[in-house]
Amino acid sequence: MVEAAGPESVAGAPAAPPDGPDASTVTQARRDPDRLAAGLRRWLVGQLGEQAAPEVVDIDRSSANGMSSETVLFDATWRGEDGPVAERLVARLEPDLDDVPVFPSYELGHQAALLRAVAELTSVPVPTVRWWEPDRSWVGAPFFVMDRVDGEVPPDVLPYTFGDNWLFAAPPEDRRALQDATVAVLAELHGIEDAAARFAFLDPSGPSAGGGTALRRHVARTRAWYEWSVRASGMRSALVEQGFARLDETWPDEGGEAVLSWGDARIGNVIYRASRPVAVLDWEMAGVGPRELDVAWLLMAHRVFQDLAAQWDLPGLPSFLRVDDVAGQYERLTGHSPRALDWYGTYAALQWGIVFLRTGHRQVAHGQVAAPDAGDDLLHHRDTLARAVDGRPWG
Repeated sequence: MVEAAGPESVAGAPAAPPDGPDASTVTQARRDPDRLAAGLRRWLVGQLGEQAAPEVVDIDRSSANGMSSETVLFDATWRGEDGPVAERLVARLEPDLDDVPVFPSYELGHQAALLRAVAELTSVPVPTVRWWEPDRSWVGAPFFVMDRVDGEVPPDVLPYTFGDNWLFAAPPEDRRALQDATVAVLAELHGIEDAAARFAFLDPSGPSAGGGTALRRHVARTRAWYEWSVRASGMRSALVEQGFARLDETWPDEGGEAVLSWGDARIGNVIYRASRPVAVLDWEMAGVGPRELDVAWLLMAHRVFQDLAAQWDLPGLPSFLRVDDVAGQYERLTGHSPRALDWYGTYAALQWGIVFLRTGHRQVAHGQVAAPDAGDDLLHHRDTLARAVDGRPWG
């Protein structure tokens, strides 16, 4: 779900509690760095010309948050028209199927186009996309290249709510500034006019499928994602299926226009400096739908981490990203009061469940954990999802 386009501050993170999240089980990348560097250099020759004599002088896996696409940080040099050029870049690669990807497809070309559109239409900070390459022969996968952005990312492993990281240590007023600035990102993204038409490539089934509304189509695609996960792993989740049933039974009023939905709208997908976003990342789940999709996802992403902290008798950050605070700030910025947040929170918790099923299946496939008796045993947020299915997503 997350790979930052710059480094984050996670030095000194505490060891994982017994049976708790472990960084070694989150990602599994098999591409050889030397072969990647050679492929990128040959590819740069095609972009810049032989006369530029490009070189990839340093390459490394991202040490940032990561559960989905493969992110490669690299430095490149070449001869420019005005002299030597040295650039710090990031390549986002489609994951190898052997690494048990989270999603059935990645549409990196859509992600690159979306980043360019957001940069053109808003002041939301996103990394500059340099190139998009659909030909997998260069590095073994389609990829796009963007500028690297430096700053701090709230860590996922261990979750920032566990303590001993820059966000946990920040003064409360700085965390509130970060929270408000992140809500402002959602408000501006949702203000893009005529989003349903402008970003129709994010809703390829069109208005005639999935029940006729953007939200119905969004949920239909999530069901298809879950069923694909079941076919790939053989593991079902009773809780996820109960979540779908609850959504069907309590479907909300969908009043209001469909907006651009970032999709994975959480602070772990933002690079910050001095509590201000300087790069908004990870658009794999982007779509078109009600504003509440992003508002609830932002809230649920924190709720999951806060509940994980509570499971280990850690205080976490209970005063951060509270429902009323986020909803109130969003209304002040947009004039829109978020509706049916219990329903959208349940939907967000359900989607988190599918992500955990996929990352859990990856752990099983790579021999990092034993296959469980039931898919629900892979859900790190099992109690959170159970509460959401019971109609209490926020506790």
